[in-house]
Amino acid sequence: MCAGGRRQTRWYNPRMPSRERLYRTEAVVLRRGDLGEADRILTAYSPEHGKLRLVAKGVRKVRSRKAGHLEPFTRVELQIARGHDLDVITQAQALDLHTGLHRDLERFGYAAYVVELMDRFTVQEGESRSLYRLLVDTLDRLAEPFEPAAVVDYYQLRLLDLLGYRPELFRCLGCGADVRPEDQYFSAAAGGVLCPACGPRRQEARRLSLASLKVLRHFQRSSFTHALAPRVRFEVLDEAGIVLEAYVSYLLERRLQSPAFVRQIRHLEAHPVTTLLE
Repeated sequence: MCAGGRRQTRWYNPRMPSRERLYRTEAVVLRRGDLGEADRILTAYSPEHGKLRLVAKGVRKVRSRKAGHLEPFTRVELQIARGHDLDVITQAQALDLHTGLHRDLERFGYAAYVVELMDRFTVQEGESRSLYRLLVDTLDRLAEPFEPAAVVDYYQLRLLDLLGYRPELFRCLGCGADVRPEDQYFSAAAGGVLCPACGPRRQEARRLSLASLKVLRHFQRSSFTHALAPRVRFEVLDEAGIVLEAYVSYLLERRLQSPAFVRQIRHLEAHPVTTLLE
């Protein structure tokens, strides 16, 4: 009993202050999965919190107001409540839906690869504004009339730089000699180029044309504007992309799903199926 005869109340399980229980962040939705009958689990990337796994309750209901704001590739402003296992999205406001990416199958495939790489390479609770900025810029560029293969090749090189996996493109990782202007080899296990003398000694090394090597070097040391200034044949970009895909697959110790989808779309566009109506 305290002074004045009033009983002093003790809180053995005090409520967490709202400023700690709730937080707001901008994020990009990387992927989603169904949970129960009406909920979804979302994986999103935030500049302040890194990768987040969140629950969106009731979002699969017909009348849900949050559903349209939580599609893959969407940049969204979130209010989140901390939970015991997973935090819960309480409010969502889309900032950029990137609807153009959903209408173009090829660009959709490239965007899926972009978010898949970010998802696989990053961990939860790791702040990185530079990675977030790269992700947002790349999705914006894919929605613009740039060659999507060039946008994604550039993205992969920047991502590798930021993560500390910069491939060596200027000297042979076998003998240490400067790379000469000729076709080379690329070894994912070594982490870069091998000269024509060292390359054949490694079973996993693949040939890399001089044209694709020049593109990779140019992208690696240029800003995006300067990187895409020269027009590059798709065959050259495709070869460079395949080399980078092999490298990131080696680092992740798994094959990624999105590149096969992009190649399938490219093949269908190059060889359309025609139907004869009688």
